[in-house]
Amino acid sequence: MTYRFSKFTAALLVTTAVSATSAFAQDYPSKEIRGIIQWGAGGSTDTVMRTVTPHAEEVLGGTVVMQNMTGGVGAIATKFAFAQKADGYTLLMGAENPLLYKVMGLGDIDYSEFTPVNILARGVPVLVANNDAPFNTFAEMVEYIQANPNEVKFGSTGPGGVPSVVTALLRSQTEIPVTEVPYDGDGPALTALQGGAVDVLPAVLGAAIEPIRGGRVKAISLIDNAPSDALPDVPALGETNPEYADYLPWGPFFGVFVKNGTPEDVVAKLTEAYAAGAESEDFVKLMGDRGYVIESISGDEAQDFLDKWQSLTTWLIQDAGLAKVSPEEFGIPRP
Repeated sequence: MTYRFSKFTAALLVTTAVSATSAFAQDYPSKEIRGIIQWGAGGSTDTVMRTVTPHAEEVLGGTVVMQNMTGGVGAIATKFAFAQKADGYTLLMGAENPLLYKVMGLGDIDYSEFTPVNILARGVPVLVANNDAPFNTFAEMVEYIQANPNEVKFGSTGPGGVPSVVTALLRSQTEIPVTEVPYDGDGPALTALQGGAVDVLPAVLGAAIEPIRGGRVKAISLIDNAPSDALPDVPALGETNPEYADYLPWGPFFGVFVKNGTPEDVVAKLTEAYAAGAESEDFVKLMGDRGYVIESISGDEAQDFLDKWQSLTTWLIQDAGLAKVSPEEFGIPRP
């Protein structure tokens, strides 16, 4: 009798739990959702999230209160979001940085602990040069650098930043003996480039597009497989130098995430909402004006994107001698 009662009790508990989860998902959202932005106000990630989210709110029928939580190259926000309940009421709004935390020794919590709601868009890197630099194309730049080893100064934002990864990518196929000069972010690096303190900067098109359009710097090459509508006259590296095509497209990205274990129905509602937001007119315009490529992918496609990005980038960093721990230690396969 006791055994039969226990089976009945267990079945009842399971049924109750399933019913409660379904009811929870149907009522979602029943309160404000927090959106934790990894970077500061006014930055690219902040701008992207504050543009797309109002349209997602319309589909959700709820409010997302966004909060900037800076520090630790995004690690502070990531740890905070991970510490919250897996109930869909805390969204992590971030960029690519957590995928490098382990190999750079910045932390153990990365996007493997989260489910991607939507990988919204990716940035396209571009090589920009000071207007007085004695080269105008990638081939001319390489020729000049090889004829004058270590004289050309490349701007950088530190190990793991876009400039360092792009430089590592270029060096994977071509001998480029340059001197890297570190700066605290794209803004100071672009200012240094315009002032002649550095000769070349691998930057994100979104950050460099206005100085390029204004004639304050010159674009050498897009780090992509095809030209951009934002700068149609700038050649793409994958076309001029096919040896790089397999590495591309590559670039920083923006995504919305929830903690693993969030109910599937809740993830589905969020996915639908942010997919709609990514189709909104002002979001599409923002991305186009800044030279970003809209991805708007979720589920297995988003996870595959993240896995490939992490594999390629961490091994580029490892081979360039910038990683503190080999990707192999974390089971990250070489691409």
